[in-house]
Amino acid sequence: MDFEYLVFIGRFEPFHIGHAAVARHALGHARKLIFLVGSADTPRSIRNPWTVAERTVMIRAALEDVADRLIVMPLRDHLYNEAQWVATVQRTVAEAVRADQGAADARIGLIGQEKDASSYYLREFPQWPLLDVRHTETLSATELRRYLFEAAGEEGRGALRMMQANLPVPVFEMLQAFRNNGHPYDQLVNEYRFIQGYRAAWDKAPYPPTFVTVDAVVVHSGHVLLVRRRSEPGKGLWALPGGFVQQDETILAACLRELREETRLKLPLPVLKGSIRNQNVFDHPDRSQRGRTITHAFHFDFPAGELPPVKGGDDADKARWFTVSEALEMGPQLFEDHLHILEFFLGRG
Repeated sequence: MDFEYLVFIGRFEPFHIGHAAVARHALGHARKLIFLVGSADTPRSIRNPWTVAERTVMIRAALEDVADRLIVMPLRDHLYNEAQWVATVQRTVAEAVRADQGAADARIGLIGQEKDASSYYLREFPQWPLLDVRHTETLSATELRRYLFEAAGEEGRGALRMMQANLPVPVFEMLQAFRNNGHPYDQLVNEYRFIQGYRAAWDKAPYPPTFVTVDAVVVHSGHVLLVRRRSEPGKGLWALPGGFVQQDETILAACLRELREETRLKLPLPVLKGSIRNQNVFDHPDRSQRGRTITHAFHFDFPAGELPPVKGGDDADKARWFTVSEALEMGPQLFEDHLHILEFFLGRG
């Protein structure tokens, strides 16, 4: 064996025959394979339909005959702190090796394919030699997710055939059960159709649109203000109060307007403006499925006092104060990158 451990990083949404081929190739060069399953703390969405636990089951079921040589670990995203993401990868691999009672100087490598700009992360771990693999002829995970949601429509049979041809049998069976279970599949199909319609409305634009939004991080007496989304995308998820900037207003004016419309927060505007502690732009290219969306977030801070009453309005069906500690543990319940925005302002990111 060339390595004691090889590390395979990915989201595996879903785990397809290409992933399985890479895994089996890795096991020809290493005693054990460490899967780092990314986006482990995100809500269900059309980009990330499955929990980390569900993806772990996919991996182990597809590779059942070598399951004793697999180590599967969750990996959190850190969209706005690359150094922290790299450190998390290093720490998680070290924990996996220790738990496996591996030697401190075990030979560790990284396996993957340098296919395009998205593969840059493979060069961020110079301490681990890279085992570069050839492309396996299979549909991408993005295409397979599209077929998954189209399977609910008129072209369902064809979509199912494409999925079946590109997924390990146990994974295909899991996805069939997922489809037949109703919620959350039905809600994801609704979101998929909403996003398709949203994007289609901009197809004739002379250039790809860039949307500008605002978000309010209101912290009061150790609590943060969140709203529950009334409709797609992210229906039912908790989010920061915010929305799109109108043509006739500044970024700050838009943030204050959205905050008051969605929460009915009755603090006077001068008080709100005077409580601004920080602001930042969040612009990860994949932060929104609607398209390229750049948000400007403002951090309002009230160190002490009674929590003012709030009530959902406009696009929010509910508004509520959460303790800061509770909000920072709500990753799977928070819309888009709002956990990362909270972490940026509240110190953990």
